[in-house]
Amino acid sequence: MPSRPPAGPDGILPRQEIAEFVRQGVISSDLHIDQRQVQPASLDLRLGEVAHRVQCSFLPGPETVEDKLSRYTIHSLDLIHGAVLEPSTVYVIPLAERLALPEGIRAKANPRSSTGRLDIFTRIITDRSDRFDEIEAGYHGPLYLEVLSRSFPIRVERRMSLSQIRFIRGDYRCPDAEVLNLHKEDQPLLYEGASGVTEGEIVLREGLYLRVDLAGIKNTDWVGYKARNNRRLIDLRLINHYNILDYWEPVFRDSRGQLILEKNEFYLLTSKEGVRIPPGYAAEMVAYEETSGELRTHYAGFFDPGFGYGEHGDVKGTVAVMEVRALDAPFMVEDGQRFCKLQLERMAALPDKVYGSEEMGSSYQHQGLKPSKHFRPPQPEEIKRRYYDAQYLLFDLAPPERPTTRSLR
Repeated sequence: MPSRPPAGPDGILPRQEIAEFVRQGVISSDLHIDQRQVQPASLDLRLGEVAHRVQCSFLPGPETVEDKLSRYTIHSLDLIHGAVLEPSTVYVIPLAERLALPEGIRAKANPRSSTGRLDIFTRIITDRSDRFDEIEAGYHGPLYLEVLSRSFPIRVERRMSLSQIRFIRGDYRCPDAEVLNLHKEDQPLLYEGASGVTEGEIVLREGLYLRVDLAGIKNTDWVGYKARNNRRLIDLRLINHYNILDYWEPVFRDSRGQLILEKNEFYLLTSKEGVRIPPGYAAEMVAYEETSGELRTHYAGFFDPGFGYGEHGDVKGTVAVMEVRALDAPFMVEDGQRFCKLQLERMAALPDKVYGSEEMGSSYQHQGLKPSKHFRPPQPEEIKRRYYDAQYLLFDLAPPERPTTRSLR
């Protein structure tokens, strides 16, 4: 096992280097590490055999995570046969993978896209650390995942993946000047419709700003989803299974074209721009500025190389789904408001496969307003019946011309 990282340029390590780490034992597991875990710029991490319900969240500081678990565990759940994690309850789960990082290679973790869209908050914990999600260079030891499902009870089991990790060598973040040059000289990073956003419309301030889309799905005022407070179970094994409207309430802009986010409610909205990440880069949706409002605007904010770009550059941007919660007070947003920002990150080398390629099984390459992959697409007739016709029947009014099936796509 190498004590020093192999020579190479700075940046996020691509999937072929991650695969080499697996072969070298830098990344190891008692379970076979499947190639499907290795994404263009990250590795999917899997749950281990047990989930510990704990009294509170914690960081280990000078201790190991097991030291802390011995004091704060209330009870433990068997994940070999599956278990239900209750909402608003903190669990710590030992992961199947462990690390033996070389000096000079550090790592960073974040929830997977499907995890964030289900309002599941996750953070990686490592031994003798005072930070979540950031793993220092040279770390040798186990990985643990803190899990807090905020809206729904979820059924999980061993081998499932709720989080991902990327490996970093040296300096990897792109300054604003580099981002602007890339947008001008290569191909646009942001599209609106089929056209690239012009240089004059780009806003950069330690990241590339995105605007929220409240224009509404064609011919309607429908702009997003809000998680229902009905506590129905979601079994994470089941894909394309659940009726969206049983778990999510469509939300609509008001007569002024605005949307007021209710305090502590969880919303899914979309960006007005389509995001396009070239193969030599990745991106992270970074924290919303406190001076712009008390919002949490992302839970799972990592974009792989090729997102909105495609295998051969044929995709002209894909909208970003924003996971949003107003923290301290109701918060009003308007169409086109600057709402979140992307931090562009350099790859150390081009990945041998990009997001959207056939082998990657990419779930969100052509997404619109889309909750996680566990839900079936909504049926336009059902939405009309529940939300458009009903509001007029309630007041004994004749409804206007109904939205067509085409307009609700």
